[in-house]
Amino acid sequence: MFSFRTTPLEDQLDKALLDGNVGCFCTQNCWDTARGRYMTDIFRERGNLRAVFSPGNSELTPAGSRIRVSPEQAAGLNAVVVEIQDAGARYFPYTEDVFTLMKMLAAMEEAPALYIVDHPNPAGRVVEGTMPPSDSGTPKIAHRHGLTLGELANLYYAEIGAKFPLHIISAEATDSNKRLMPWTIAPAADIPGLFTCGMYSGGRLWTWTSVTPGTGTPRPYEYFGAPFIRHDGAAALPVEQNIMLRPCSFTPACGKYEGEVCFGYQIILEAGAEYHSLIHTLQLMRFFHDRYSSFELYPEFHENLADDVLSGYVEGRTGWTEMREHVKVEEQKWIRKAKKFILYDDAPVRMK
Repeated sequence: MFSFRTTPLEDQLDKALLDGNVGCFCTQNCWDTARGRYMTDIFRERGNLRAVFSPGNSELTPAGSRIRVSPEQAAGLNAVVVEIQDAGARYFPYTEDVFTLMKMLAAMEEAPALYIVDHPNPAGRVVEGTMPPSDSGTPKIAHRHGLTLGELANLYYAEIGAKFPLHIISAEATDSNKRLMPWTIAPAADIPGLFTCGMYSGGRLWTWTSVTPGTGTPRPYEYFGAPFIRHDGAAALPVEQNIMLRPCSFTPACGKYEGEVCFGYQIILEAGAEYHSLIHTLQLMRFFHDRYSSFELYPEFHENLADDVLSGYVEGRTGWTEMREHVKVEEQKWIRKAKKFILYDDAPVRMK
């Protein structure tokens, strides 16, 4: 059973929410600006909050954390209410955690109903990249998907053939999303502001290489580098139109190369520039692969990229034209698939 609801969560009259056992799966983004409280307070005040599933670290702790729910923890709950802020890419950790939750609920004999309080996508409706093959184990979602979390859940619900009740609370149901831009409250410690989500779909892939995407600095995914990079011959770096690469150095406070000086670049977008983060990142990786013997692709890189043509381009087995055409065709396929699951008036689009 699926429903899309246009009234606020607290106005829902479902018995599971009014007096059932409720678990809340949430981050700091479940803050309600109109009432000055968190989503969890609704059920705490009703006296039926039984569990809170949230990241283990405080909200700006640089070390990553996940949201885990076991079948034992979900057993006995009548409803699980999800409210996080997605970052627009399929490998955003908390979005992956929602997929894991849904897969677990689909396998339970008596699963609780799932409610998702939706938010706008801070990366917008633009799509980038390709869908993984069916046998990869990765949800068949483009790298930058252009959907809201509610729409992703709608798609994934159909894809796994789930039977538990799924209810999406519209992102337009409350004033909170109208008063706050979706990046105002950082979705995670490594998503600090306005530009981050537009650079995340490609920039996140540096995580699984010997180059750091600037995590442990104030500007992750905007900065990238490593101790072995040299700034000589910077003019040969691939640069997209209306994009600048500023040579820089930085020292991560945590994570990869913690305390070491890294040399790299800052991505600077000119006003109004469209930026295909995935394509540009792959171009840069190809450059580093050919130039630096210390540049490595870890196994997790191929698992998360999940595309042999794109991997082949980085490793020099696929040409630019073939790779670019492949991405174009796959983006068109993804848009056709995604349009079946949109819940709002606008739809995903390719970058022009």
